[in-house]
Amino acid sequence: MARMSFGKKGGRVQATRTGPKPAGERPVEEVVREMKAGVQRSQGEDYRERSLAIHGLICARCAREFDASNRHLLTVHHRDGNHHNNPPDGSNWENLCVYCHDDAHSRELLGDYFGGRGAKEKNLVHTSVASGESGRGSSSLAEKLRKALEKKGK
Repeated sequence: MARMSFGKKGGRVQATRTGPKPAGERPVEEVVREMKAGVQRSQGEDYRERSLAIHGLICARCAREFDASNRHLLTVHHRDGNHHNNPPDGSNWENLCVYCHDDAHSRELLGDYFGGRGAKEKNLVHTSVASGESGRGSSSLAEKLRKALEKKGK
């Protein structure tokens, strides 16, 4: 059961719970403390530490070496793109620095784009030259709007 009270300034509402607490409810401070300590980690979330232990503190692409002070710049890249595929031997992981990791993912996006899959799946807008206009570029959306207005005007 909750009791509602209204403040004098700005009509603030304050809810106060009365009666016994539901079974299993813990204070917020306790939950935050456990999360910070890493107690509630699921079994698959520690793959970063396992990858760093297996492959070492070195980028697999540029061979830059890291130490304890800058190890946060190393990321674990999943070779097959599936973040749930975390084999214990680390065969799906490679440690990449943040720069190489960004480069790897941008290359995937460019490959999808130039391979023809990107335009349909990612709604990329292309600039093209309309057939009736000499050298003036327009996006496909603008071309569709122009054609719709022409039909409406007829």
